[in-house]
Amino acid sequence: MANKTDKSPIPKQRFTKEEGSGNVSDEVKTEPPADAPALVINGQYIKDLSFEAPNTPGVFNLLQNELPNIQVDIDVQGEGVGENVFEVTLKVRAEARVKEETVYICELSYAGLFTLNLKKEQVGPVLMIDCPLILFPFLRRVVADITGDGGFAPLMLAPVDFAALYQQRMLQDENKKAPDTD
Repeated sequence: MANKTDKSPIPKQRFTKEEGSGNVSDEVKTEPPADAPALVINGQYIKDLSFEAPNTPGVFNLLQNELPNIQVDIDVQGEGVGENVFEVTLKVRAEARVKEETVYICELSYAGLFTLNLKKEQVGPVLMIDCPLILFPFLRRVVADITGDGGFAPLMLAPVDFAALYQQRMLQDENKKAPDTD
């Protein structure tokens, strides 16, 4: 039996949203406790899932002779939900088409709840790079299962370079903040 003085690595507010602004900088302590783990995975879950195959069964005849063109878009979002607790959401939208017909549309929002005991300047990269890397294999499996269960070849998403996405987002933010010199 555990000693009552032991500290649990899982915060008491594991799945409860505390009042706060949701702003990352407002939710981060200036100095993390020395004995606290830097990153704790509190949970992960499907927030939203949609699968449509609007042209079945007719589209199966088209798939006999031609491979579908599949457009995949992915996005990462992170927000504070409590003191040092953040929700990171991976959103993926995959649309398969053959000729002018839609084969299927798969949309998934897969999220994780993380406790970060880091310095303020470390939080952004961890939220947008490390946390998505933890979530991605699970999102990938859900997408493969749902497309396969929909009667199509399972869609196996290629690995994503979340570091490059983060750098791209930072450059876009800098360009928006920079005054025009025209």
